[in-house]
Amino acid sequence: MNAPRRTWQRVDGVLLLDKPTGLSSNAALQRARRAFNAEKAGHTGTLDPLASGLLPLCFGEATKFAQFLLDATKAYTATVRFGVTTDTLDAEGRVLETRPVALDRAEVAAALGAFTGTQLQRPPAFSALKHQGRPLYAYARKGEDVPREPREVTIERAALRDWRPPDAIVDVVCSKGTYVRVLAADLGAALGCGAHLAGLVRTATGGFSLADAVGLAALEGLEAPLRMQRLLPVSILVQHLPRLDLEAGAAAAFLHGQPVPAGPALEGTVAVFQGESLLGVAEAGQGMARPRRVLAAEAVGPGEAG
Repeated sequence: MNAPRRTWQRVDGVLLLDKPTGLSSNAALQRARRAFNAEKAGHTGTLDPLASGLLPLCFGEATKFAQFLLDATKAYTATVRFGVTTDTLDAEGRVLETRPVALDRAEVAAALGAFTGTQLQRPPAFSALKHQGRPLYAYARKGEDVPREPREVTIERAALRDWRPPDAIVDVVCSKGTYVRVLAADLGAALGCGAHLAGLVRTATGGFSLADAVGLAALEGLEAPLRMQRLLPVSILVQHLPRLDLEAGAAAAFLHGQPVPAGPALEGTVAVFQGESLLGVAEAGQGMARPRRVLAAEAVGPGEAG
């Protein structure tokens, strides 16, 4: 007998998920989406299956503003294991070499200091970045070497939290696009014994903390009303932006994609509100705000933009 057809529903909001290890970001997203029966959902920056921790998920209208989290600075706690190198630079790869480890805490802490700041980082061969339309890992699995252009990243902080030989527990704060496993491998090379990333937990991104996230199994076990209470409003994604408040007439025009007066003081990207209802984001300049992302009218609070 066929299973009953799932009925999807409109869900708007942001979920702070604590992704478990062993699950891809997309698999975690799909399980959360099914838990809410949400029509539309997206994540805000992938975590490898090896990694766990904070994975903000956007539902419905929140997906229009996911880029703000994709671009945000991220914080991790990494476990770097010295003495073993792998082809993927992490614990899932094939071991390439094993060396003795004769390091102390002070040496590791000092070496980490050299990796802070803006720098060029070469992406790993086993990554999802594309070359001629194919992911790099597809070439790497066949033993094919293809160009991997270094990319500019910023590591704001790389500090030794604990030293448990041969493992270093490292706190990392970095820009989007930074590969922590490349940092681990480069650190091992600098110290002469090699290293790989043995574990990774994302602890913060875009002003959100892992402490406020819910585990996937816990989410699935909640009754529907309690599950909905875990959703943050869409406006949480634009709380860092300057705010433009509109009256009803201008709000209606904005929702129809028309520029609206912004005043001379506002410049750049702004969050547009009517009362407590988010209408979207706009690019302000020369006294006007031009719509960039606009919420669907039905997502705006009742009685607003009328």
